[in-house]
Amino acid sequence: MKVDAHIRALEAQGAGLAAAAAAAGPEAEVPTCPGWRVRDLLAHAGGVHRWAASYVEGRRTSPWTTEEEARFFHLRNDQDPVDWYTRSLRELINTLRDAAPDTACWSFLPSPTPLAFWARRQAHEAAIHRVDAERAASHDSPQYDPAFASDGLDELICGFQGRGRGRLRADPPRTMTIAATDHDRGWTVHIGPDRRTGALGAATDADLTVSGTASDLYLLLWNRGDEARVVLDGDRDLLDMWRGKAVVT
Repeated sequence: MKVDAHIRALEAQGAGLAAAAAAAGPEAEVPTCPGWRVRDLLAHAGGVHRWAASYVEGRRTSPWTTEEEARFFHLRNDQDPVDWYTRSLRELINTLRDAAPDTACWSFLPSPTPLAFWARRQAHEAAIHRVDAERAASHDSPQYDPAFASDGLDELICGFQGRGRGRLRADPPRTMTIAATDHDRGWTVHIGPDRRTGALGAATDADLTVSGTASDLYLLLWNRGDEARVVLDGDRDLLDMWRGKAVVT
């Protein structure tokens, strides 16, 4: 997906998130994020949008400290959280659209350019948190376009999980393959005792193969989906390990 396509997806998914949050109300519990209410969800999602925009707009080449980041997430009690989120979203969209293609700034996953990274990351940030808002409103989860969902799986498996950080470890090593049935795409995660790697391509000898539509796989591996909607072939405990330990922070 190109930068413009990611920005359009960000705009659509962010609007869906805001609409679902408005339907749920600020005090509704968010079942996919235990301990959060919709106000907390909007403070987080809007803050992440503002945080991302600050790197692109300011061409900042080093990460903010935890203390410096706090200002992006400050939603006052007297502010309407849906309005605050919507303005955060619009600020980010305008920043990405106005940025030069060769804008140099800090980013944290491999990408053709920092601008491409931020447009992609924020599109999927909005898409996944839209699920949280929809669930808070007692709505069904959205079904995503196969190309967009596959792009999100690329980012999750080859990007986030490819960093090798986190608690997802296995000794002896294990392999999990993810196969989209509606898009010509497959991925394999190799989980070892010291690190893990994620890559494009389906392994034929994986310990577990998870098959389904790209949308259902996207939601499942971001811990927003139901395993009843996919087909599991092999060691099902490996999926439980993923869902318990493959946490992105």
